[in-house]
Amino acid sequence: MSGTNTNTIPEPGLVPFYQPVGQETDLFLACWKQKLPLMLKGPTGCGKSRFVEHMAAQLGRPLVSVACHDDTSASDLLGRWLVRGGDTVWQDGPATRAVREGAILYLDEVAEARPDVVVAIHPLTDHRRQLFLERHAETLEASDDFMLVVSFNPGYQKGWKELKPSTRQRFVAASFDYPNAELEARILCGETGCEMDLAKRLVRLAGKLRGLEELGLAEKASTRLLVDAVRLIEAGMPSRTACVAAICEPLSDEQDILEALSEVVSLAF
Repeated sequence: MSGTNTNTIPEPGLVPFYQPVGQETDLFLACWKQKLPLMLKGPTGCGKSRFVEHMAAQLGRPLVSVACHDDTSASDLLGRWLVRGGDTVWQDGPATRAVREGAILYLDEVAEARPDVVVAIHPLTDHRRQLFLERHAETLEASDDFMLVVSFNPGYQKGWKELKPSTRQRFVAASFDYPNAELEARILCGETGCEMDLAKRLVRLAGKLRGLEELGLAEKASTRLLVDAVRLIEAGMPSRTACVAAICEPLSDEQDILEALSEVVSLAF
């Protein structure tokens, strides 16, 4: 399925970098130990996916990630019958593989998926911890090591894509946001190895861009975009050019808005 990937257990010493902001790591560990599903809420690029990758590596568990979208269906997650060489064979979907392997299953932007996806994962979110494969006439019991994690952006979802209250109450939840300036600078240094002076300048720039409410941007400048800007600067691009390409251009296609964002970059660099 497009948007699906399975990550194996990282080698020792290759745990993805993550800078804790609050008690989210303790919450994740508690949920894993108590077999509770976890929901992460927060804007794009604030570190939700990296957090899950980091925790899976810390726990030494395989991670199965699914980037949900409008066409993601229950069959995409659970599996389907396929014709191969004249035979009809069953192929597990990512959710089924995760349950069989005792992996951490991460459904990114779960509210983007079709409604039948939410119905399919309901039995995994309560005391049953089961996955029903109706088309395969099989019921899977999740092992103690299995954990379900979902994420979504509450400010972005509209209409039917908003998660129902009955679904939300099946999860323990944690809110993510862009970190304070000091932490965000440390994140940039830890992620890229850049000098603190550059990290602080980029964080100050992000703060100014995020404050431009009058521009009506759908998304704010994320920490992810700041990391991209550092990468371009490290590749030898001029700072202003790098910031416009990595931060401003992804935020809007409107020329007047891009000009306004670029002016802020010029003042910062």
